[in-house]
Amino acid sequence: MKRRITKVVNVGSLSIGGGEPIAIQSMTNTDTRDVKSTEKQIQRLVEAGCEIVRLAVPDESAALALKQIKSRSAIPIVADIHFDHRLALLAMENGVDKLRINPGNIGSEKKIAEVVSVAKERQIPIRIGVNSGSLSKRSVEKFGRSADAMVESALEHVAILENHGFSDIVISMKATDIAQTLAAYKIMSDRVEYPLHIGITEAGTKWFGTIKSAAGLGAILSHGIGDTIRISLTADPVEEVKVAWALLSALEIRRRGPVFISCPTCGRTEIPLLDIAKQVEERLSTLQTSLTIAIMGCPVNGPGEAREADLGIAGGQGVGVIFRKGTIIRKVPEDQLVDALVAEARLIAENDV
Repeated sequence: MKRRITKVVNVGSLSIGGGEPIAIQSMTNTDTRDVKSTEKQIQRLVEAGCEIVRLAVPDESAALALKQIKSRSAIPIVADIHFDHRLALLAMENGVDKLRINPGNIGSEKKIAEVVSVAKERQIPIRIGVNSGSLSKRSVEKFGRSADAMVESALEHVAILENHGFSDIVISMKATDIAQTLAAYKIMSDRVEYPLHIGITEAGTKWFGTIKSAAGLGAILSHGIGDTIRISLTADPVEEVKVAWALLSALEIRRRGPVFISCPTCGRTEIPLLDIAKQVEERLSTLQTSLTIAIMGCPVNGPGEAREADLGIAGGQGVGVIFRKGTIIRKVPEDQLVDALVAEARLIAENDV
């Protein structure tokens, strides 16, 4: 799919927009003041493939903790600020790479000018983040709680920054309603060239939130919209990163590690396919090589149906076959299928380095 090209905004060492790969973002759910726990969670997020991480900054202690956290983080840090411009100034002083703040909510023009001045000096971009539940009074009076109101509310904040000569801006407009979110991003993408951070807010638990996020963000991404992405789940943040990568892989936008395909099972299935698929996915989930791996339950149709897969297995009646690109390379006993597939995948990965 053709992506919309936006202006480039640099977040630490990472460039977003301008056709750069869509960046995966998450947010810690630790107490930012608990430096050790926050650092551990960031490391887990990095290992899962997270490329930008946002941290809540509710008070001065949290802002001061950012210095140590930033010094040990392998990825850019975003400070999430609400209402208090002094926290934004402290966060920047302590080394954050980006602010998430709505300038219209932090007080007087003088306060806004202070934040913009430091952001310019330190080359720190600002993300304008509008949610459907936090729209400006003027936009709601004009459009009701709609996609148009989300866009107008975001542009009001953007105008404040632009009036101060600031343009290192990223915009997000999230709602829990998929249609409203999609409409807002489509409208905004036609009106500005700023990079867009996409997400479905308050999507839900790991199971339902994954489905809802995939439905909503899949629709947005299919229009070529999106420069950074976060899956918002009531779950371990690492799950957000995993889902984001899975979504981008399914849409063939970005790949990190293997993609697994497996048949839905039927009356012809003669091996414990569910257990085998689960084992394969768990044992190869950290593989860095981008392979398509098929786990099929029927030795007759399996290699044919999955002939485009880089590697696969199919089994039945106590025996299974290993195949590459639809060509069977050997047969193995059923109880050796998983080990054989894992070994073959790792061999391919080693030769690919």
